[in-house]
Amino acid sequence: MNKTIDDIDFEKSGGLVPVIVQDANTKDVLTLAYSNKESLELAKKTGKSWFYSRSRNKLWMKGEESGNTQEIREILVDCDSDAIIYLVEPSGPACHTGENVCFHNELK
Repeated sequence: MNKTIDDIDFEKSGGLVPVIVQDANTKDVLTLAYSNKESLELAKKTGKSWFYSRSRNKLWMKGEESGNTQEIREILVDCDSDAIIYLVEPSGPACHTGENVCFHNELK
């Protein structure tokens, strides 16, 4: 079933929805971020990973500082319309630490 941005339930979680970013080729989970309606519209329009930073209270594009951009190949919406997956082709590491994925720490 196809969905539009207007189908996304941003209000359920205070205006933001979680976005799982996954490598389109390897299927590795790269990171988890959040989007508001405006950042999702930018992602759809530009084909780049756009998010909303909760700590900085602003929109940001992955790679705008590091150069490690992510080209979106597909955007998937879950059955409740309150979570999203960006399937991307990354141009470098996803994590700000330089790791390929943000999920590189094991909970002991």
